[in-house]
Amino acid sequence: MKKELRKGLRTWIEIDKKAIAHNYRSFRALITPETKLMGVVKSNAYGHNLIEFAQELEKLKVDYLAVDSVVEGIALRREGIKSPILILGYILPEMIEKAVTNNLDITVSNFDYFNEIRKLKLKNKLRVHIKVDTGMHRHGFQEKDIKKVISQIRMTRQIEVVGLYTHFASAKDPAFPKKTKNQIKIFKVWREAFMKAGLKPICHACATSGTILFPEAHFDMVRVGIGLYGIWPSAETREYAQKGNSDNDFFGPRVAIGRAQPDTQKSLSKQPFNLLPALSWKTIIGEINNIKKEEGIGYDFTEKLKRDSKVAVIPVGYWHGFPRALSGIGQVIVNGQRAKVLGRICMDIIMVDVTDIKKVKVGDEVTIIGQDGEEVITVDDVAGLLSGSAYEFITRLNPLIKRIYL
Repeated sequence: MKKELRKGLRTWIEIDKKAIAHNYRSFRALITPETKLMGVVKSNAYGHNLIEFAQELEKLKVDYLAVDSVVEGIALRREGIKSPILILGYILPEMIEKAVTNNLDITVSNFDYFNEIRKLKLKNKLRVHIKVDTGMHRHGFQEKDIKKVISQIRMTRQIEVVGLYTHFASAKDPAFPKKTKNQIKIFKVWREAFMKAGLKPICHACATSGTILFPEAHFDMVRVGIGLYGIWPSAETREYAQKGNSDNDFFGPRVAIGRAQPDTQKSLSKQPFNLLPALSWKTIIGEINNIKKEEGIGYDFTEKLKRDSKVAVIPVGYWHGFPRALSGIGQVIVNGQRAKVLGRICMDIIMVDVTDIKKVKVGDEVTIIGQDGEEVITVDDVAGLLSGSAYEFITRLNPLIKRIYL
C-alpha cells in the first residue's frame, strides 16, 4: 500500500476489494441464478466497516443485505444504500416506525410483536420476515405455533410478510448432518403451511456453512456472512470445500430446492472452493530498545529475557482489539519475519522481540493480520492461540481504526 494512504496513522486496517469480489462470486457459483444472495453486514460488517463493505456488495449486485439493528439499517440508508435490508436482531417497539420510514425489513419472532405492531398507525406497511425456531432455541416461533402465527398475520393488517426464515445450529461439520437435516425438515413444514395459506415469502435458512454444505436447503435465498470476508466458519467446512472431490459428499444427490432444475445446481463435490481473506491489520514500530538478559518486560515483569534482546515497542494494545490473552504467546510479522510478543499486553502498547530481524528500524511496518513476504498470520491463527472464535476476534477490532479499501 502507498504510504500516503496511511499517512498520520499508527495503525490501520486494509480491506482487499478484489478478495470481496472473489468471495461473492464464489458463493454465487454455488447457487442457482434464481436463488437470492443476502450479504450479512451486521456488527460493523464483521469488523470490516459497515458502510464501505455494503457499498462493495451493492456494486456486485447483491440481492439483500442483513444488519443487526435499526441503527445499522438507517446508517446504510443515509449513505445511499438502495438494496433491501433485513434487520436480524431484536427491535425495540419504539423503533418500528423508523424501520418503516427507512424501508427496512424487520424480524418478527414472537407474538408480542404482533400486538405492538397492531397498536401503530403506519403510513406504509411494515415489511416482515417471520423467524421460526427449528431447533436452535434462540429467537423464533415453535412448530406448534404455525396455525396461530398464520392467524396473527391475517389479523395484523399493518404488515406485509416478505420472508420466512430459520437458522441452523450445527451446520458447520459435514460429518454430522443429522441435526441440520432435521431442522430442514421442520422448516419445510412451515414453508408448506405458508404456501397453503396463500403466503409466498422468500424462504431462507442457510448461512455460510449451510450454503456450502447443504444445497438442498438453499430455498429462495441464502444468507452469507463470514464467508464473504474470506473466513471459514469452521475447519471442517474448509477441509470439505477445498478437497473438491466426490469422496467428500456425505449427503447424497446435491439438489437445490427452488425454481431451477437439479442439473443446474453447482456441486462442491466436483470443484474445489476457495475463499480469500479480505482484511489485513497493520501498524508500525514506534521505538526500539536494547535490553539486557534477565531483565523483566512490561507490567509485573511477567516475562524475563533469556538473552540480550532488541525489543520493539508497537503502538497497539487490547483497546485496539489485540487481546490481552495473547500476552507472551502472540506474534506479529516484521520485515517478513515473525516476532514474538514479550510480556503483558498493555491497553495501547505491545512489545515484541526483534533481535533476529536484520535492519529493523523505527517506522517499519508491522503486520498483525495478513501476509508479509512468505509469512502469514490469519484470523484463524490468532483465534487458535486464544482457543477462541475467529468471529469474536474479528468483530472486536476497534471500529475507530481506519479501514482503507484497496
